[in-house]
Amino acid sequence: MSRAAAVPAGLAWWADEPGGADWLRRLPRLIGECAGAWSLELGPPFEPAHISYVAGARRADGTEAVLKLNFPEPESEQETDALAWWGGDGAVRLLEHDADRRALLVERCRPGTQLWAVADEVEANRIAAGGLRRLWKPAPRDHPYRLLADETARWQEEIPPSWQRVGRPCPRALIDEFVAHCLELAPSQRGLVVCHQDLHGGNVLAATREPWLAIDPKPLVGEREFDTASLLRDRRGELLADPHPERRLRARLDQLSSELDLDRERIRGWGIVHALAWGLDDDGYEAAHLECARLLTEAR
Repeated sequence: MSRAAAVPAGLAWWADEPGGADWLRRLPRLIGECAGAWSLELGPPFEPAHISYVAGARRADGTEAVLKLNFPEPESEQETDALAWWGGDGAVRLLEHDADRRALLVERCRPGTQLWAVADEVEANRIAAGGLRRLWKPAPRDHPYRLLADETARWQEEIPPSWQRVGRPCPRALIDEFVAHCLELAPSQRGLVVCHQDLHGGNVLAATREPWLAIDPKPLVGEREFDTASLLRDRRGELLADPHPERRLRARLDQLSSELDLDRERIRGWGIVHALAWGLDDDGYEAAHLECARLLTEAR
């Protein structure tokens, strides 16, 4: 296996998932096929790698790009659709894609510094909020995206029994509040748009074409308040080490609701829902996500 086709060790966990071992075996061939089809000179894969294969590339005309191959699972299924719909307005441009191989080629951000490098959290959140505002466009009529209402119904059904199976890792009251928010928020959404769903400091990069561009969407169609959830629990290490994390969350809620002209209480509710939805399943839980959800119950 050539260096350019090496599979990062961080992707090895996919072998324990249904279909994951087969995908890992096929991945070097898929990489080579994409390089040939799109006339790419590939660099080594980016590290650390956790979810997807991502590597720098140079096209035949000399321009830089990034090759990404996703495991065929629902979360990343519409990534190319969202990038194409945004057309480079606030997000990286989609250059090529191959649905069968779950591969895409996007513009490369230079210098590519993550928004996390901006130490001033207020300024970083201002930049992130500006990016979200640009991405929030109504979906086309015959769009392929999952609906937040459907996802919420699934989360509402799956999370409480998962909580039981993994040993009740948070108070029952938090699960009850999660369910209450699901029941209240999903049917009362307003102004649906294509949401990024994973907009945090690691998915906003410094670029040449524009100062900052979003990458790696997990798109669905829902209301704007929902799409601030990943920002609410961003910089989790710093947040949870803060002597008064609930104050920091209140400040984030105040800033995001003010700058984006959104309903603060709906932002808070969706923050609780999303933290639990992404932090708890039958395979286990992420304590930091659960703690962010708990803190949000106190950040009124």
